[in-house]
Amino acid sequence: MIVENVLPKDYAELLDVWENSVRATHDFITEEDIEFFKPIIIEQAFPAVTLKCVKDASGAIVGFVGVHDHKIEMLFILDAQRGQGIGKVLLQYAIEQLNVTKVDVNEQNPQAADFYQHMGFKVSSRSPVDDMGKPFPILHMTL
Repeated sequence: MIVENVLPKDYAELLDVWENSVRATHDFITEEDIEFFKPIIIEQAFPAVTLKCVKDASGAIVGFVGVHDHKIEMLFILDAQRGQGIGKVLLQYAIEQLNVTKVDVNEQNPQAADFYQHMGFKVSSRSPVDDMGKPFPILHMTL
């Protein structure tokens, strides 16, 4: 798997990957939450991070990572592609090439927390709400 750069023209495709992944792994997120976050992600979050992706043989994006200030801000994989090593490739790239040492994970997404722990991250603290003040507890993890 090759990790590639993301261009602004790819943002709509990234948003589709994000939504597909969130629907598969974040059962605590409501439809209203998804609609609330979508414009924020595409207009504010994507432009604020370094984005890298993995594509399938046809050139479609199947997973991506967004990094800012040595922290993973987002890592999402298409549901149909989960368990095939894409997340591991993106995370290792972020650690080795982008000097990542931190990640925040929704506590209500134990698969993600387990993945990061398996990859060497440890919980350093917990917040009862997310960055938007929504009641989604966050685990702050470090290498």
